[in-house]
Amino acid sequence: MTCKTGKTNTGLVAGIVIAVAIILSIVSVVRYDATGEMGNGLSIEYQYDISEYGKIPLEMIIYQQVGKPLPTGLKASHSIAFKDGIYVSGDKKVVKINNTGNIEKEITLESAPTCLAVDDEGVVIVGSDDTITIFDKSGTKRTQFVVPQKNAILSSIVLNEGLILCADAVNGLIYRYNQQGSLVNIIGQKDPQKEDHTGFVIPSPYFDIAMAADGLLRVVDPGRHEIIAFTLDGHREWTWGKTSPKVDGFSGCCNPVNMAILPDGSFVTAEKGLVRVKIHDADGQFVGVVAGPDQLEWQGPLVVCDAPEQFQSRGFDVAVDETGRIYILDTVKNVVRIFEKKQ
Repeated sequence: MTCKTGKTNTGLVAGIVIAVAIILSIVSVVRYDATGEMGNGLSIEYQYDISEYGKIPLEMIIYQQVGKPLPTGLKASHSIAFKDGIYVSGDKKVVKINNTGNIEKEITLESAPTCLAVDDEGVVIVGSDDTITIFDKSGTKRTQFVVPQKNAILSSIVLNEGLILCADAVNGLIYRYNQQGSLVNIIGQKDPQKEDHTGFVIPSPYFDIAMAADGLLRVVDPGRHEIIAFTLDGHREWTWGKTSPKVDGFSGCCNPVNMAILPDGSFVTAEKGLVRVKIHDADGQFVGVVAGPDQLEWQGPLVVCDAPEQFQSRGFDVAVDETGRIYILDTVKNVVRIFEKKQ
């Protein structure tokens, strides 16, 4: 019996392999989900359950809400400040609200605000993308100037001895101006000669700053989950903060999103994803919780997100007054909640 030997058509096999690879690649691209809304495709037992971190023990909650939430009257609130009343920016305006919820003052803006500050005399400073506008206490525009970097988004403003410091979330810089609009210096620039001056990691437009009583500027590095102390001439002093979804840490791509400093030097920090507002002492040690998801009446999912586009919530902002009261701006419901420390 004669057997015939066959030859393998290697060109045909290679073609089939390439075709299958292309099909699989197309399927993977079609299935790719940049927002994370489709889930990770794993069965429930393999998914990362973070629900435990949203359940904060009552003994950790050291503040309580005072009265009912105050409506802002805004459709899209953004920033909050306190100076003899509650100032909230949003839409294309700034409103001043008293503790009974009545609007006492309203300033119309040329564009949507991105940050807000108010000085002791009632002068209102508003950031709108790359522009700073200063209004006197009657609401009349005093001056306006543009920061030097292109495509800037001003995300925070603080005042110090007549000077204005504003944080730019796109370029990762803090500009220090006088109130006439002259640039004094820039903080946060990368310096290859200094190992600790590596710039900031800012995945989303949340880049907050605050002035402490020790004369040092505190800057949130949200991508690294840290708060850094800088001198006003730009020298980095020290840092605190740790990466963790647990209540004493910060998690996700970019937290905390906002902060404020209490009269005793303690820090109030606000997070999104795992929606909560917490207290750390002046050295960065965790003290307790102001409000968690339940106290903030949060109705969305609690998630730890690795990319900013996965967040389905806007970051809440915080402010404090001289008595230690904490004001939380709920940018979803557009209300202000007032919290006092429990006795």
